[in-house]
Amino acid sequence: MSAHCCEHDTPRPETIAHLARYRRILWIALLLNAAMFVLELGAGYRAGSVSLLADAIDFAGDALNYGVSLAVLSAALVWRARAALVKAASMMGFGLFVLGRAGWSVFTGVLPDATTMGVIGLCALAVNLGVAWMLYAFREGDANMRSVWLCSRNDAIGNLAVMAAALGVLGTGTAWPDLAVAAVMASLALHGGWQVWRHARSELDQDGHGHGHVH
Repeated sequence: MSAHCCEHDTPRPETIAHLARYRRILWIALLLNAAMFVLELGAGYRAGSVSLLADAIDFAGDALNYGVSLAVLSAALVWRARAALVKAASMMGFGLFVLGRAGWSVFTGVLPDATTMGVIGLCALAVNLGVAWMLYAFREGDANMRSVWLCSRNDAIGNLAVMAAALGVLGTGTAWPDLAVAAVMASLALHGGWQVWRHARSELDQDGHGHGHVH
């Protein structure tokens, strides 16, 4: 393997903002996430799976996040950081919602359809791995770009967990594996959202200090 195959130089944020390639990737990611939201929402309700419903809501949030990223792509750093704060709040809000939904499902006792969970989880994994691979070169950009990368990475991990939950439901005949995975996905969203929030706040603080020294 060539040494060049292992080199993943991250373009500077100022350069990325004007890269047609990055904008095109965001559009592709937005459309794929919107399509998966519709697919998983229907499948999650039919299968009675909290983890699939959680993943569907996550896809919807990601589609919105990609739209926000496109809107502020060429904006000043302060606006990109503010957009990242909004996205961080949505990630953490998603996590709290899933925890609440999982807690409610404990009392309903609905057994999810393991086959549907596995098949849809595999489709979702393929989409998220593809998006994460396309965004890999931009993972160390500003807070807004970092949030896009973190969302895709965490989503792929969540899809693997959904597939594992499908096997667990099939093997145990209970809904507990599905509920456990939903809780894990909520934790990933909360952790990722907090990371993005801290990074964005740091950029806003630096921008404020920079303007404070201008005379």
